[in-house]
Amino acid sequence: MTGAGYLAVDSGGSGLRAVVGSPGLGPLARAASDVPVRTGGRGIDPGHFLEQLVPMARAMCAEAGLERLDTAAIGAAGMASLGDALRAELPDGLARELGVTRAVLAADAVTAYVGALGPRPGAVIAAGTGLIAIGTDLAGWRRADGWGYLLGDCGGGAWIGRAGLEAAFRAHDGRAGGSVRLLADAEEMFGPVTGLPGQVYPRADRAAVLASFAPRVGACAEDGDPVAVDIVREAARHMADSAAAVCPAEGAPAVGCTGGLLGLGEVLLAPLDERLAELLPDVRRVAAEGGPLDGAVRLAEDLSAGPLALPSDERMLCVTSAGGTDVTLTADTRT
Repeated sequence: MTGAGYLAVDSGGSGLRAVVGSPGLGPLARAASDVPVRTGGRGIDPGHFLEQLVPMARAMCAEAGLERLDTAAIGAAGMASLGDALRAELPDGLARELGVTRAVLAADAVTAYVGALGPRPGAVIAAGTGLIAIGTDLAGWRRADGWGYLLGDCGGGAWIGRAGLEAAFRAHDGRAGGSVRLLADAEEMFGPVTGLPGQVYPRADRAAVLASFAPRVGACAEDGDPVAVDIVREAARHMADSAAAVCPAEGAPAVGCTGGLLGLGEVLLAPLDERLAELLPDVRRVAAEGGPLDGAVRLAEDLSAGPLALPSDERMLCVTSAGGTDVTLTADTRT
């Protein structure tokens, strides 16, 4: 058995992924769940979070030969808006169940940023089930969108999937703006569309169900379906608009993109680059160094070594211990 290690977590609309590792050795074991952490009246449910995470973490420690975990980095979708209960209860839960003495709790946009660009100024579009853009000049954070699939996340996977399914229903009904191709794909994937509301509305993971149709929309766009092309191009415009809203005006910032939605390929990336060139002519899109889980790993390793060289924010990024908040970051801002 080795000594103490760290836990890094990426929790999103499609499930939870986790890594345990050791400073200097890097990640040693990985695990994942396809069950999203529940969100209720108190926001992100800390009990359900721990219920999923603790058995995974213990199994990974056994696999990696780690005696204990003393550091954790948690990146969670909805942390900024729905993370009050998680921030209040998760540090004590991690200490009680896993022995963690210090944790950094971050919005998944922050872990996406760190994974994509590291500690340099710029903006990152995190495009998965949802969509959020985050930017920093290393003095503070700015965010755009990330308001959830009912109120925002414009251009994200659930947004694209919902727009594609709406076009399928329009074709079914004989209304303008429909796509026969998307209707056929929807029925191949879900069965008769008349039964689709009953499949979607009662489920807690509605956003993930909607996002599961986004690859079909992308494929239809690649084949030239005009309705699908318009949906994907509009998604690209939303993504670029969010990036422009948060990108620092000074210096030489970069724009990175990360998330599973990028798997749609050039049908999405080409119009995204066109719109970014219009809005941010002096900024170029760069390939992400890694994803949100890589960002959580970097935060965990950096926290193991000392204070984080990133701006502090009450909702976006804070370092806590079982006894309360331990502000050890470089700045404190409110955005």
